[in-house]
Amino acid sequence: MLTTRHGVRPLGAPDLDAFLHLTAQDPVVNVFADYRARTTNLEPRWLGGEMWGRYEDGELVAACHVGANLVPVQASADDARTFAERALARGRTVSTIVGPHEAVRVLWDGVAGSWGRPRETRWGQPHLELSGAPLVAPDPGVRRTTRQDLDELYPACVAMYTEEVGISPEYGGGADLYRARVTQLMNRGWSFARFDEGRLVFKAEVACASPYAAQVQGVWVPPDRRGEGLAIAGMAAVADLVRREIAPVVSLYVNEWNTPARRAYATVGFRETSRFSTVMF
Repeated sequence: MLTTRHGVRPLGAPDLDAFLHLTAQDPVVNVFADYRARTTNLEPRWLGGEMWGRYEDGELVAACHVGANLVPVQASADDARTFAERALARGRTVSTIVGPHEAVRVLWDGVAGSWGRPRETRWGQPHLELSGAPLVAPDPGVRRTTRQDLDELYPACVAMYTEEVGISPEYGGGADLYRARVTQLMNRGWSFARFDEGRLVFKAEVACASPYAAQVQGVWVPPDRRGEGLAIAGMAAVADLVRREIAPVVSLYVNEWNTPARRAYATVGFRETSRFSTVMF
């Protein structure tokens, strides 16, 4: 009988079609992996890591993105145990494990004894989707950001990241890299905001997109403007723009304990389709 490590190998450009067939089994949940594959052609030098594939009888049945993030793709519990074994042999090089809850839980159980205590674990994050028109009127003041907005936008992005992740993206000399990421999303037309008299009062970005879906991240309203409905109307505007110009389905995942955000997304029309989990180092 094959050991669990057999049948797993790094994927490359010749495997792209098979990989996209795999992600298409759940194209919204798998939008990050789909996006990474299409933009890198599964070349390790562009991935900044590897994409592992697991095969059964010559067919690709599961995969795992291994870069800054460890992300299981269509992985059953058995697949996740197999990827955990391979990850143990490699050693920890990732900053997060993130993806569908069951696979992340099994992956973490498999590596926890060697990878040390995580900085934080977030189990059972609702994964939400919107595939139709928003249920509320979009905020007409929400627009794509431009380079002229950077002085307002960048501090808001830092504040959002720090509040969400618990550590500044500028920590350890990361400011230049993070500013480049903010600028990259802006240049792609994936950064959206509303400004009141020059002050940013709502923002959100598209993190990744495929022909099937776009995943939104970084939704933020300044603390002193929360409770005014800015996030509801703002997300309705973002969802409307994204569905018309980027991808037909808008997705995101949110912390289970973030009741105000979950209420806002439900008001816009997002519905829960899955549960994600995140382990942060």
